[in-house]
Amino acid sequence: MTLAGPDGQDERRVTQAGAGRSFGEEGGLLTYGSYLRVPQLLAQQVALVVPPVHDELLFIVVHQAYELWFKQLLHELTAVRDAMLADGDPATADRGPAGQPAAMSAGLARPTWLARHLLHRVHVIQRLLVSQIDVLETMTPQDFLDFRAALAPASGFQSVQFRELEFLSGAKDPGFVARFRSLTEDERERLTARLAEPSLWDAYVDLLASRGLAVGDAQHILAALVSVARDRPRYDDLWELAEDLLTYDELAGLWRARHVQMVERQIGTKSGTGGSTGAPYLHRRVPLRYYPLLWELRDSL
Repeated sequence: MTLAGPDGQDERRVTQAGAGRSFGEEGGLLTYGSYLRVPQLLAQQVALVVPPVHDELLFIVVHQAYELWFKQLLHELTAVRDAMLADGDPATADRGPAGQPAAMSAGLARPTWLARHLLHRVHVIQRLLVSQIDVLETMTPQDFLDFRAALAPASGFQSVQFRELEFLSGAKDPGFVARFRSLTEDERERLTARLAEPSLWDAYVDLLASRGLAVGDAQHILAALVSVARDRPRYDDLWELAEDLLTYDELAGLWRARHVQMVERQIGTKSGTGGSTGAPYLHRRVPLRYYPLLWELRDSL
């Protein structure tokens, strides 16, 4: 495996899993800072307001941290989706024309342990994202108003990775791509790909079908979920995976609710810097559920 140095040149070659390595005896070949690109990372917090405002750095760091965690969530949830679609080892699954896993023959049982394992990691990250709002709330409304005007027309509404997460989760909105005029070509391609590829819900429904359950329409899927819930000895893995998806959905809703509270605490009902209605728009998003049939299932048990 090759590691590239900060200047883009190959820094050195290392063996997989450190085979044959003698740690601590390799001099300055690789450091903590060069591996993590710490100088480049710390150069990204560039304040705009002149003269400097104390809390602008906090605002930038928190939101950049969100984007890093969004990147990790996309990495994990894409793997969750692929694991549900794959028969056997997802690393060796056949790939579709767009690089996505093709649905395999329904006759082979699909292992669900990897999807569940990664979803548990996702849940921990989601709870971290909710708690991160506490850090923002150490900033008073007056502190925020010292630099808020400089942010316009930038807005969290424009987070492409957040929209990718929604699309991957199942809340696909083609209108967002059309409405957002400031997308780069790369961002537009990423969002378009997310709209076209299977969502987490698509993968779970495909998994139900692979176990011989009817999934022709919403009523069939609901009936399949009832069958799964009532026959735990036969379908326990499907039930547990559904519960993990529901937890993911619940925590996403918790973040939306906590986020709108923070916004109201900071700016009340003022319009957002990107032109949205601010808190009223965010309130409309709070009831969003990625997997309404998993919630509706409770009424049928």
